[in-house]
Amino acid sequence: MPTQRLHLVFGGELVDPQKNVFRDVDDIHIVGMFPDYATAYNAWKAEAQRTVDNAHMRYFIAHLHRLRDEQTPASPTEELG
Repeated sequence: MPTQRLHLVFGGELVDPQKNVFRDVDDIHIVGMFPDYATAYNAWKAEAQRTVDNAHMRYFIAHLHRLRDEQTPASPTEELG
């Protein structure tokens, strides 16, 4: 069985478009969980395009498979806040 690489796509309105701080964490939009990066990327892209007129809206892809391996360092794009 191949290694499972789960990805979560989520987003919401940011306080400032230059930072990754959500305006209201209770209003975060969970797009879904995806079995591979390509599928997650397609979902992310669709949401990003849907909300393109709101400069404060941002969507992210979280690499959930990395949570199972704490030896894998997080990249700066994965650090919110």
